[in-house]
Amino acid sequence: MTTFFSQFVAGISIGSLLLLIALGLTFTFGQMNVINMAHGEFIAAGAYTTYVLQTSVFAASATGLAFVVSLPVAFLVAGLLGLILERTLIHRLYGRSLDTLLVTWGVSLLLQQLYRDLFGAPNVQVKAPSWLEGGFDIGSVTISYARLFIYGLVILSLLAVWIFTSKTVHGTRMRAVVQNRGLAEASGIASAPVDRTTFFIGSGLAGIAGVGITLLGSIGPTLGTSYIIDAFLVVVCGGLGQLRGAVIAAFVLGLLNSYLELWTDASLAKVILFALIITFLQFRPQGLAVQKTRAFA
Repeated sequence: MTTFFSQFVAGISIGSLLLLIALGLTFTFGQMNVINMAHGEFIAAGAYTTYVLQTSVFAASATGLAFVVSLPVAFLVAGLLGLILERTLIHRLYGRSLDTLLVTWGVSLLLQQLYRDLFGAPNVQVKAPSWLEGGFDIGSVTISYARLFIYGLVILSLLAVWIFTSKTVHGTRMRAVVQNRGLAEASGIASAPVDRTTFFIGSGLAGIAGVGITLLGSIGPTLGTSYIIDAFLVVVCGGLGQLRGAVIAAFVLGLLNSYLELWTDASLAKVILFALIITFLQFRPQGLAVQKTRAFA
């Protein structure tokens, strides 16, 4: 029972991290149909933002303040990177998913090399704030405060995304353009500003995910490649552009991965997980959640 609960906690942690990363892809891939392979490098941008603030801007004694400030700053840095990418390259490729894959893959390689030039090839360490050190015990299982912080970060991010998309004018316009670009433009909605806003928010969320990842270990130029494929799987399995589906898929995949690693090993668990996902998509290619629409018979 102790082992079962320990793997459950590990699975929830994996699911939370996947969801935090996949939130941005829910906008850029799930809603805009842009296969952004540079999304992982936006995650790394958020992580390196935390590193720079902690080592160069704030004093060594202000670790906690640097970490808190890094959340909005990382959102802005990664969001601006996404906005630049959308304005220079992506806006010419809407409706051409494979072209966006190739272009953003090239951008991904360029950004990885940029990180190597700026910060070096070896991984660097971000020091966690003192108030996130340690944890508490539930029976014989210890849950770290750092992971609890990530849980809270996921919940706040989900709440902010839901409020924006459901309760604001900009969110309503964004959903209208995503559902039917032609009809939205005919109704007087300018799609270009909506596209910029969508890409900025999706990329900014990747930056926040990067801040969360710094709590789990060292960071390096290829940080994003470790998570990007799993994040795409969350969006596809959950249903393109479906926030509710992404939440369910992230935690299901996280728990499956955790228990499969318990019964097998890390490599075999990944193979089995991919096989299960392929089988699931054969029977339900639209994912767990689908958008409800009205149609005349």
